[in-house]
Amino acid sequence: MLKRKRIRQRGKFSFSNFFQKFDSGDSVAMVRELGQQGPGFPKRMQGRTGKVIVKRGSAYVIEVKDQNMKKQYMVKPIHLRRIKD
Repeated sequence: MLKRKRIRQRGKFSFSNFFQKFDSGDSVAMVRELGQQGPGFPKRMQGRTGKVIVKRGSAYVIEVKDQNMKKQYMVKPIHLRRIKD
């Protein structure tokens, strides 16, 4: 589990990650951006992979399979990394 950033990266985040675009059906991995404060990323979802369902406002709805159930989470794009199929 990510707990800290490197000292020179602390408090910073990439604008390219903040404004990245995804299409429906894209595979993504959820990686918590520690430079972003406040709610918006469920901690227990760190490292999980899923598919983008739809864009809702500035966030994306991600469908993740948890055991045998499919669950949906709204996650901002700064916490998402594209997975190449």
